[in-house]
Amino acid sequence: MDRSDEHSARANAENTAMLRALQIAASNGVPYGPNPRVGCVLLRPDGTTIAEGCHRGAGTPHAEIDALTQAGAAARGATAVVTLEPCNHTGRTGPCSQALRAAGVARVVYAQADPNPIAAGGAAALRSAGVDVERGPFAEQAQALNEYWTFAVTHGRPYVTWKVAASLDGRVAAPDGTSRWISGPDSRAQAHELRAQVDAILVGTGTALTDDPALTVRDADGHPAQRQPLRVVVGHRPIPPGARLLDGSAPTLTLATHDPAQVLSTLAEREVRHVLLEGGPTLAGGFCAAGLVDEVRWYVAPMLLGAGLAALTGTGLETLTGAWRLSVVGVSQVGADVRIDLRPHSNVSAAETFTTTQSPRSS
Repeated sequence: MDRSDEHSARANAENTAMLRALQIAASNGVPYGPNPRVGCVLLRPDGTTIAEGCHRGAGTPHAEIDALTQAGAAARGATAVVTLEPCNHTGRTGPCSQALRAAGVARVVYAQADPNPIAAGGAAALRSAGVDVERGPFAEQAQALNEYWTFAVTHGRPYVTWKVAASLDGRVAAPDGTSRWISGPDSRAQAHELRAQVDAILVGTGTALTDDPALTVRDADGHPAQRQPLRVVVGHRPIPPGARLLDGSAPTLTLATHDPAQVLSTLAEREVRHVLLEGGPTLAGGFCAAGLVDEVRWYVAPMLLGAGLAALTGTGLETLTGAWRLSVVGVSQVGADVRIDLRPHSNVSAAETFTTTQSPRSS
């Protein structure tokens, strides 16, 4: 085999390994939390696999360490194919760049450069130690795998998803204040699936006092999930001791402020990466006016109320030219409801296209 054939065979083996590493990272069951999903595959010089590893959450071994532990002495001279640039930072665990060097890994191929300024620099550290390092393909796939984490570490604040359930005429409650249930059971099931994927659920004191929500993740039978996101209540009014938000079924944080930027700054300090905004129209209006909503999931129920609480208030907008304009990135039917996924124009990449799905069922 000549040199060009060897290079082609190596590239094919590394590309196959990277796709496998992405698959491992996506299936490790940790879609939330302060750390990214990462997969690692160790290859022998002939391109066969030695070991695979993934990161399973904060405080657990990183993907590289997981793979190195399984490989043992066989890691010497190997190629490490990793979805994210090896970290160069000591936190709950040591730097992966140092562990790879110590194990005698000869080559490292990574997909996404580490956007976290605290942990970045692993590629440069490895190169300076004589390790062959290459930025490989599939960077977009790796970034998509960690969309919310990447956003949070590059913007210094959590990614905010605003979830709304409204009537056809944009009402989230009837004139008498009743709002259960505007959306149907399939939409509510999807809402619980979304809650399960975020780090925090955010409401204002108005919603907390009017609706007395639990803000927990529950299955179709009403049973609570093992892992519950942080419940966050924003505002100055006190929550009564008997409120369900204070029942101990999930951690709860109260923030005596109406400043959306201050709320997100506090949550960023707690390593919250993805926030679900479920608050009422006033809180949502404050976040929209501050430009701090990154994604909207809007459920439209096939009903007309004619009056009642509007989905959004307090934006400060007075003319049509100042309207907050969004791009539709997906439309689907969920039971009797219609779900519309939207993003501000600045958050829509060229790769995203409008999609329509007929009558999906929530799992």
